[in-house]
Amino acid sequence: MLSTTGLPQGAVPKLERPGPLRDRVYEALLELITTRALQPGQHLVESELAGHLGVSRQPVREALQRLSTEGWADLRPAQGAFVHEPTEEEADQLLTVRTLLEAEAARLAAANAGAAAITVLEDMCEEGERAVAADDVDGAVAMNARLHAKVMELAGNTVLAELAAQVDRRVRWYYTPVARQRGRQSWIEHRELIAAIADGDGPRATEVMRAHTEHTRKTYHQRER
Repeated sequence: MLSTTGLPQGAVPKLERPGPLRDRVYEALLELITTRALQPGQHLVESELAGHLGVSRQPVREALQRLSTEGWADLRPAQGAFVHEPTEEEADQLLTVRTLLEAEAARLAAANAGAAAITVLEDMCEEGERAVAADDVDGAVAMNARLHAKVMELAGNTVLAELAAQVDRRVRWYYTPVARQRGRQSWIEHRELIAAIADGDGPRATEVMRAHTEHTRKTYHQRER
């Protein structure tokens, strides 16, 4: 059974100040889970986490309770806390909703994006391509999230953006284990998306984004376990 003792060197984020300690511990643990530094099913030992983060066990305990409430961790009687292991159905439902939200965002972005915004998207794409070429999975995942967030921003729909923000971290959680497998193809699809947005072609942008997110969903289900 994996425990938190074996966290990769440099994986534990520094706690930002100021802010309530329990919130900062929660954010740190959520980031470790999202990036899969803490793997699904891994035992979350309060004392070890407290030592890694340089805090007492109380804010860790409170953070674990919150993570449990939000579905990121499972509290098992007489065993402790464990990183939640998402079911295939959970992943499928989340990634299906993501497709709906992002396809609409792409359509709206095509109607709103100016030349400066297109340049930003192209720069992000170049950075993502460099990360893939360097086999920098964390960098590719982070840039993928930034690019999709930028498209959502360009959509100019606050409600849509709020809904997307609710699923963003889980999307990263599911995308991380398939990022290497998606590899360069994912960024080829990003290039096609940017071209459609630059042309102001809403239907095409919708189609490309829908296909792009569906590829990720199918790859997740076909991944090696």
